[in-house]
Amino acid sequence: MDNALQNSAGGDILLEIKNLYAQYNTDDAVVHALNGFHLTLHRGEKLGLVGETGAGKTTMALSILRLLPPRVGQITHGSILYDGTDILHASPKEMLGLRGERISMIFQDPMTSLNPVSTVGDQILEVLNLHFPDMTKEEKDRRVDEMMQMVGIPAARKHEYPHQFSDGMKQRIVIAMALVAEPELLLADEPTTALDVTIQAQILELMKQLKEKFNSAMILITHDLGVVAEFCDNVAIVYAGEVIEYGSVEEIYARRKNHPYTAGLFNCIPDLYTTTPRLDPIPGFMADPTDLPEGCKFAPRCPHCMDCCASEAPEMYYMGGHGIKCHLFREEGTHNADTTD
Repeated sequence: MDNALQNSAGGDILLEIKNLYAQYNTDDAVVHALNGFHLTLHRGEKLGLVGETGAGKTTMALSILRLLPPRVGQITHGSILYDGTDILHASPKEMLGLRGERISMIFQDPMTSLNPVSTVGDQILEVLNLHFPDMTKEEKDRRVDEMMQMVGIPAARKHEYPHQFSDGMKQRIVIAMALVAEPELLLADEPTTALDVTIQAQILELMKQLKEKFNSAMILITHDLGVVAEFCDNVAIVYAGEVIEYGSVEEIYARRKNHPYTAGLFNCIPDLYTTTPRLDPIPGFMADPTDLPEGCKFAPRCPHCMDCCASEAPEMYYMGGHGIKCHLFREEGTHNADTTD
């Protein structure tokens, strides 16, 4: 890989996304998917990225890997600093070396992530052939066998095809492909959404064990607040293409101070100790990404909406390491000027 992508940022920050804007240009309208997205990830950190469908979570992950659909997806502003270097300025050759070796992604649907006409062993081997050409064939075969066994699949099945495996086993194979090169960063895009509860628990436990073995940083994209509480160190709540709350799992789940959107998400969870005829959903719909509100994007749905919310976008206000992007916390929080460009 080019030396330009191996500069050290100093400290333990691995990934820093600053004021990122991304959009999809369609025949009918421009879809504003990311709108000033900020995120910092440290080495070895497990970060949960939570939000409704359409919030921009997957677009963020694809932007990191520069995999937005060509001619349709476009990053219009901002920077993505990986290990101190802005990968938005990296060449195609540099990105080819970065993907799979230093940054890997577990895509949402294992059914479409695997090639139906190649054996699963060959698909894991392809990563090694691309990034480790100096390894001998015996070393590569041994590495494939080790990864198959590590994810709980007998190595003898590496000659079989994806259709011969269950959904849960396909997801294990996708995880083996993502981790075979021991990446520094793993992006997991709802890796358990299509699985039943038992298999979901097994996959999460497997990812936790592998993360500890390789000490990879991880961004877990999910709708499931319970999974985040069990698996992650920190949480970023995403709404309409921006992080509106960030903090440790303990701070956010304590529910002492939350963004109104985060509070609404918690209110949607059934309480085993309270009898209620209905859940308490967040009113309204996700902001239309083709026609976003001028001020706070959550204002049309917010029960605490004030006059300033309709016209003035809030800053991120911090109370220690807990950040909330809401005018309600303007008086008690401090604004970090480094979060904007």
